[in-house]
Amino acid sequence: MFVLNCDRAYLFAHSERELSANEQACYDSALAQRARGVPTQYITGHQEFWGMDLIVTPAVLIPRPETEHIIEAVLELAASKTDSGQEHSPQTNLRIADIGTGSGCIALALAKELPRAEIHATDISPDALEVARANVARHQLESRIQFHQTDLLAGLNLNAFDYIVSNPPYVGESEEDTVQLEVRKFEPRNAVFAGPTGTEVIARLIPQAHTALKYGGWLILEISATIADATKNLLRDWDEVAIIPDLQSIPRIIRARKPLSSP
Repeated sequence: MFVLNCDRAYLFAHSERELSANEQACYDSALAQRARGVPTQYITGHQEFWGMDLIVTPAVLIPRPETEHIIEAVLELAASKTDSGQEHSPQTNLRIADIGTGSGCIALALAKELPRAEIHATDISPDALEVARANVARHQLESRIQFHQTDLLAGLNLNAFDYIVSNPPYVGESEEDTVQLEVRKFEPRNAVFAGPTGTEVIARLIPQAHTALKYGGWLILEISATIADATKNLLRDWDEVAIIPDLQSIPRIIRARKPLSSP
């Protein structure tokens, strides 16, 4: 499908089609790259997330289905009643920050589902932001998402956001041998490994998020089972802390609410 730039139906309908010399060379090259362990997504340059086809390059983490639980968590909270008894809806004006946006997959999915939300996406990597901007342009969401090249939340407004979401680096260097070889070898290391324990980036992000969120705003993070307890401890001064498992019952998302008033 990649070599011929066609869909699956075309392959079945034209099984007798022979490859040209150039197509055969492209196919052989793709197979050789895959044999070296290069992820398929980096070979084809594409990955699906939340029903959207996204461009991916080795500058960004490959979007994974587990990360879609972040979108589900935001939508569930946005649909619930607020403390004033009013209900959020897709038309509600929300301010959302996606920290470490990478390919832009989370920001794009939220922009798609919450058409009046104002979304800010940050990344420290200019190469990652270039990919994210390309994805936003492909899906014609340029007017909905603002990008910031910065470290986590540095430079963003204080007490400004209803939701702060992130799929941060959360693998500890001590776990490196347990990570898939193709992840260790080909995906951007600073998007996977946080430091010795895996909580280093999250430990910096949590206090910044506390400052940037409105009172009663939500922080939603992707995590692993390895750091679930440690992350929950870092959120001990927050309200309504909850860990959400993925479809394999592995702790995958942690959400917490900034208290409605200062201590």
